[in-house]
Amino acid sequence: MTTIDLNADLGEGFGAWELTDDAALLEVVTSANVACGFHAGDPMRLRAVLGLAAVRGVAVGAQVSYRDLAGFGRRFLDASYDELVGDVLYQAGALQGLCAGLEVDVTYVKPHGALYHACSTHSLQGQAVSDAARALGLPVLAASGSPFLELSGGVAEAFVDRAYNHDGTLVSRSLPGAVVEDVAEVCARAVQLAESGTVASVTGALVSVPARSLCLHGDTPGAATMAAAVRSALEAAGVTVAAFT
Repeated sequence: MTTIDLNADLGEGFGAWELTDDAALLEVVTSANVACGFHAGDPMRLRAVLGLAAVRGVAVGAQVSYRDLAGFGRRFLDASYDELVGDVLYQAGALQGLCAGLEVDVTYVKPHGALYHACSTHSLQGQAVSDAARALGLPVLAASGSPFLELSGGVAEAFVDRAYNHDGTLVSRSLPGAVVEDVAEVCARAVQLAESGTVASVTGALVSVPARSLCLHGDTPGAATMAAAVRSALEAAGVTVAAFT
């Protein structure tokens, strides 16, 4: 029987600014990539997310980012190796501290936004994130087939709501169609990824994207409804949905 994890980015608000429907998404996903304050998230919001994750048995990962609150972590920063190691340890440590008394632990690390992509294209930054996660004793969630996945020895993930190029990389968000918003299409992609580890690229050709976890972006409009539909489609296809940790 096929088993797949379903993860989403949570806690991505700040103060009065709401972005993700954390409560609704935590009813569906099996792993939560929780912001750590550098790109989004304030302590009260993050602790609320962690409390809900504990109650609902959802695995928690530290979604680490560049120190870029204004840019939502989607701008490349030329951080040094030492700076980035420190930043990753700081963020994961802060999130773990917020877990105190909630019977939940940080069980993996996932880079966010521009850092996620830089880990595969900038070897020094990829090494820094990998080394920091290793120092924490935590696995890394990384893009299927990416250099960073090989470097970190992490867990492969694929994206059900993002378009793929023919080489298995994600289509840039600056291009039209980069985010797949049709619920039926996203559900079909999720089942195909879980069952065969493949997805259709923007050229129509099948791309191999074997993965242990499937990601839905929590900041996409209607993300909670889409996530529920994806989980239902997976289970209807006989796929077991469970955390990878």
